[in-house]
Amino acid sequence: MRKFIPTLLVLPAIALGGCSLLAPKTKALDEFAVARNAPLVIPPDYSLTPPVAGTVSSTAEGAQAQAVEALFGGPAPRSQTESKMLDNAGRDRAVIGARSVAGDPETRVVDKGAETQAIIAAPEANSAEATAQPPK
Repeated sequence: MRKFIPTLLVLPAIALGGCSLLAPKTKALDEFAVARNAPLVIPPDYSLTPPVAGTVSSTAEGAQAQAVEALFGGPAPRSQTESKMLDNAGRDRAVIGARSVAGDPETRVVDKGAETQAIIAAPEANSAEATAQPPK
């Protein structure tokens, strides 16, 4: 039995080593066979003019619009149902810049009621119980 244990340990090693002996020979990579890229060349067109100090670039807005167009593909056509829903919601009566004031704390978006306003406006307290006195 003692002679059988080393054989069990050596047999898998020989089997794994045999796999590399039976594998097809592959050609080693040649690290010196590297293709060289052509050197960078400045194009011969020098028609660009340097920007004038203190002026706004007219292409900056165009570049941003082109980037948005490339990313998102422009405005998607709306379905008839979506257009009708937007018209019923008052798309033409929307205030320009409404999104910029929607998060303003002074903007009253919904009538929350006196109790809710009192809870929101209540000062912080260090007690374990929360209390708020709604206005009468």
